[in-house]
Amino acid sequence: MPRSAREVGAAAVRLGAVRDSVRRPWIVGVSGASGTPYAASVLRALLAAGEDVDLVVSRASRLTLLDETGHPFRDAHWREDLRRWLARGADGTPDAYDVEIAEPDPETGAGGGTVRHWPAGDLAAGPSSGSYPARGMIVVPASTASVAGIALGLSKDLLQRTASVTLKERRPLVVAVRETPLGGQTLRHLVSLDAAGAVVLPASPAFYAGAAHIQDLVDFVAGRALDALGVPHDLYRRWKGELGGAQRQS
Repeated sequence: MPRSAREVGAAAVRLGAVRDSVRRPWIVGVSGASGTPYAASVLRALLAAGEDVDLVVSRASRLTLLDETGHPFRDAHWREDLRRWLARGADGTPDAYDVEIAEPDPETGAGGGTVRHWPAGDLAAGPSSGSYPARGMIVVPASTASVAGIALGLSKDLLQRTASVTLKERRPLVVAVRETPLGGQTLRHLVSLDAAGAVVLPASPAFYAGAAHIQDLVDFVAGRALDALGVPHDLYRRWKGELGGAQRQS
């Protein structure tokens, strides 16, 4: 029997309620390029904005983290290691930030400023499928190897696979490449990513915002990446068309 308009309306309300309760995270992929403070700034800002995050830390990036912070990132101890990493300032100051790592509700999956970690080798993880609810993805920092893997669709690990899924599902993908100089092959890969719909965002800080500290330069890049995703933040002073505005406010 055909359903009445009232029944159809009630079903739509129930469906809307289910959609509203579904956790839809931003996926943050951290590759092996130098620049782990950029990733830390992005993660802190996403959580401060109440956004849910799914985190994929590549195998190569764990070596970079160990080199740049002096601390490991281990799958079995990811909460402890992530908290220590995010609390660290870009200048190496420990406990520069007060960070709480909350996980999704184990029964309902509800979130709101939560973090879920997926091992880089888990190609059966949730984000590996287009049916997994996600808002989009940012790769920060993005190495030339990850750029090539994403552009060519290699899907050799979960980071690359998730980026490929993000593109095919037409979700926002920001690739914060951190390398200099850039060779011709990498430039061609970046053009391919741009053509596929990704935002290619070089980790290139600006100075008009009145940077007085290394953290200011890091936060500028992180803020521009979040701008590309449409996530609100207050990481840097925006240009207002006033020459010398940053100096007057400092």
